[in-house]
Amino acid sequence: MPSFHQFLTSLPVELGLGTDDPAEIVDRYHTPDIIYRTDGVVIDRDRLIDHAKPARKNATELDLQVHEAMVQGNRAAARYTMRVRTRKDKTLEIDVYLFATLAPDGRVRRVDSITRTVTS
Repeated sequence: MPSFHQFLTSLPVELGLGTDDPAEIVDRYHTPDIIYRTDGVVIDRDRLIDHAKPARKNATELDLQVHEAMVQGNRAAARYTMRVRTRKDKTLEIDVYLFATLAPDGRVRRVDSITRTVTS
């Protein structure tokens, strides 16, 4: 199973720019009962999978810089910045503060995150 660091750095690239089946990617990093809350919006496994299609349609590049990350038992937290270049030649810079609960196999079971997006 992927590590929390791979969840942070590989998942966005695989889901946003990859060619593998989005369901396989989501299942590699998340448990089937995933609850993903970002800025108060809650999405489940199916909505995570559905998110890949528009992301792949719009993103051309993705760079992710992890500033801080920690794992203690089944809890994990991270602060990172993701920069996404779009087909419309815009760059989105997204600051993320993420808190996660991990399953015994290391996959993510729950996420609570807060983001701040800057468009240039």
